Amino acid sequence: MKMRVLYLTGKKKLLNIADMITNKYATEKVNCMDKIPPAYSCDKERLVVILATVGKDAPNSLVLFCKELTKARAANVAFIIDGPAEGAKVLIDAVKGAGSNAIEDILYIKGGLPFLGGVKDEEKAAVTEWMDKISANLA
Repeated sequence: MKMRVLYLTGKKKLLNIADMITNKYATEKVNCMDKIPPAYSCDKERLVVILATVGKDAPNSLVLFCKELTKARAANVAFIIDGPAEGAKVLIDAVKGAGSNAIEDILYIKGGLPFLGGVKDEEKAAVTEWMDKISANLA
């Protein structure tokens, strides 16, 4: 599937999850995973998965990026969030305002300490189940 996995976090656990998604689901591995703002802009992506650490307010750079995700850039946008639902809602509203389909099923993950990168087996299973469900709904 033509997809991009983008992140705005300093937590190693979320970066490891992004890498796991890229390796398992992306058909084109080159330039598939990048930080926000990405070096190469999104173009006709079937799915953009955004992993972010947010507070009650999402970072301005992330909100501005989401406002640029038009239908021509990304047909669908899904979120893995480390933080409260209030921050995620702002991002979903920004994506919808730009015209893309924001997938309402957000996966919330506790990022933990920035230097701990271990992903537990149950977290891997939850990510895989979530991605499988999203992929099936896009088909």
